[in-house]
Amino acid sequence: MPHPMVSVLLPVYNGEPYLAAALESILHQDHDRLEVIAIDDGSTDRSLDILRRYQKADDRISIVSRENRGLIATLNEGLTIAQGDLIARMDADDIAYPSRLSRQVSSFMQQPELAISGTGIDRLVGNRMARGMPNPIYQSGNWHILSMFFTIFMHSTVMYNRRVIPEDMLVYDASYVHAEDFDLFRRITGRFPAAMIDESLVAYRIHDGSVTNKHKRLMRQTHLKIVAENLVRESLIDNPDALRDIGVAVTSDTTRRAADFILSLEAKISARPTAEQSSYQDGALCFFYFLYQLITDAEQPQLTHEFLTRTEKWRSIRRRERYGLRAGACAPWCSRLSIAATRRLDALSRYFESVPASTILPQYGLG
Repeated sequence: MPHPMVSVLLPVYNGEPYLAAALESILHQDHDRLEVIAIDDGSTDRSLDILRRYQKADDRISIVSRENRGLIATLNEGLTIAQGDLIARMDADDIAYPSRLSRQVSSFMQQPELAISGTGIDRLVGNRMARGMPNPIYQSGNWHILSMFFTIFMHSTVMYNRRVIPEDMLVYDASYVHAEDFDLFRRITGRFPAAMIDESLVAYRIHDGSVTNKHKRLMRQTHLKIVAENLVRESLIDNPDALRDIGVAVTSDTTRRAADFILSLEAKISARPTAEQSSYQDGALCFFYFLYQLITDAEQPQLTHEFLTRTEKWRSIRRRERYGLRAGACAPWCSRLSIAATRRLDALSRYFESVPASTILPQYGLG
């Protein structure tokens, strides 16, 4: 693959506060054979003005501006416009470090059969940066198995290889709103090789206006739908309604059924071939944490207590969470106080584990 063209797919909807930083980071990549496909999805702020200003200075930017159609329609429109053999996703509120594209391009050139690549991330919260750490699950895991349980890449770090992925597969499915990436990744890794670059090559911005924060409930429901579909296909689930129902409402009944699902899943995994068991166990544990967080967010400590007791997973959560939740069955008010204190402590820990973004971004020539 000779020095390939990279099409950077940049959907924009009311991205004014962060868009300039995102564009600067893409235009200053050390892989300069690129085009930026920026689709303004009916923004009501100054996003389009910012795009046009940058386009005047750099003709690698193409702009489509039209009425709001939503993220999935925008992504699919961008895929039809893109000219490159490699397509990189980028969000309008994130920052790509200068070597992001070149590092990913190098992976595809070294492994022409590779279909999809992701990278590690740093987390940018306000003006603080939390440095990312490599996750060992990616080193020895079976990508197809892992992708049945969780979204294996952060969407804004992904690069697709159109020479490998069939055209009719490289499409986002509108049936999976707010988890369209999870669905696409599972389909790709079900047939083709994938790779993770452990190094953090994107600063992923966390803020209240992000899609993840604004649509968490629907995102979780779609996530549960996808996992249920995957496990039905693999004959690893007896009652997919248990996953659907816990997404609709966290009650004593749905919590009990979700716990029973975890126990049944673990039993079925133990009967799988030995070579596959480790990846299935890793994926199932990640999904347990997904359910645990969903139930915890309902702020009914007695239900979280029931879930942990029934699944026998008390030792899978942090010690300080254990202390607060132990009282959940008989004194929910005490658990609520403890959970609130734990969240404050977590926020404080994250602050002290992070560093000022101004000490990181200038190293990459970014402001």
